[in-house]
Amino acid sequence: MARRHRRGRPVHGILLLDKPNGGSSNHALQRAKRLFGAAKAGHTGSLDPLATGMLPLCFGEATKLSGFLLDADKGYETTLKLGVTTNSADSDGEVTQTRAVPEDLDEAGFRQICQRFTGHLQQVPPMVSAIKIDGQRLYKLAREGKEVERPARSVTIHELEVLSFSGDSARLAVRCSKGTYIRSLVTDIGEAIGCGAHVTALRRTFVAPFQQYPMVTLETLEQMMDAVPHELTDVADGASADNDGQVNQEPASDSRAGAAVEKSTPPPGRSSGAKSVTPAQEAMWPALDALLLPVDAGLGHLERVVVDEAGAGAFGRGQAADCVFDSTPASALTAVKLVDSADAQGRVQGDVQGDVQGDSRGDAQGDSGAAVALCRVYDKTGHLLGLGERCDTTSVSPRRVLQWG
Repeated sequence: MARRHRRGRPVHGILLLDKPNGGSSNHALQRAKRLFGAAKAGHTGSLDPLATGMLPLCFGEATKLSGFLLDADKGYETTLKLGVTTNSADSDGEVTQTRAVPEDLDEAGFRQICQRFTGHLQQVPPMVSAIKIDGQRLYKLAREGKEVERPARSVTIHELEVLSFSGDSARLAVRCSKGTYIRSLVTDIGEAIGCGAHVTALRRTFVAPFQQYPMVTLETLEQMMDAVPHELTDVADGASADNDGQVNQEPASDSRAGAAVEKSTPPPGRSSGAKSVTPAQEAMWPALDALLLPVDAGLGHLERVVVDEAGAGAFGRGQAADCVFDSTPASALTAVKLVDSADAQGRVQGDVQGDVQGDSRGDAQGDSGAAVALCRVYDKTGHLLGLGERCDTTSVSPRRVLQWG
């Protein structure tokens, strides 16, 4: 079967988007994808429509590697309302119950109750969530007015700090493991008090290992695209006459992070995918591309392996390659459990979800979920070739081969 042609330009990297309040994560993804004119994009885990904050977006070949990001901590700040329960556990839902907040509840008592919810916990996910039960998304069942039993999941609350308390509301800062639902945490705290609670505001402050990097808002991206210098407008409009409305961009030099950007010229008769982006705005793409982190920015927990020119060719053909440099013996490399097909469904969402599911599913079946020593594979010029599995101390087999063209 012939591969479906993707509209847009091949741009590769990770954007740390500061998702705005309102609208789904996929809606935010599509807006960013349109601004970048990208052919391929996805996001690594949803934020609720009510939530704001860090939403890592993967462009191009970064979508192939996102399933191997370290399952690291996430940080949140949330505001909760005591005494009111909703069917979604946040203020977007319908009120299902109101109860009086205990008159004797003070800040000291509230802090004491919150401390019960630190450490390793068993948490029941909310009905309004993307988890699948018997093949159906919970939020779809919730829309139909159905509620099903959800098995509890193991999560870890590393830190829970009470930022403020004012009788019937409070603000919390939480550092937790992957898979934690803040709405469920707030629900459990409310039930422990005896009056119920729901989330009224939620912000994801970081996703490890990206906490040292700044986020970028959609508003900033749109302002950059609108701030087109007049001289670029003339150049871009002139270039469009010979290229079906497209500007031929040379690979951009990303001094910040080294994100890869390829030429953007599409085949004759094809547009770059974003009808609302003008040729003049396309001239601003290099400035947007400079905001991207490299595709391997979140893979520092995997060992780095280098192969020579012959090895790079073999690796690209899906064959084992001899290592010419590594810093750690194979026996000491980080062991990573390959994601299974169920987990892969939630790792990257968006228009590339099918690609990620297919790639991750094949790995899991081939190794039966066994822990393997994964590593990042580069050629001698420092160009990332993909991810590999150490066969022994001298060779590496391909796990994920990147196609930069």
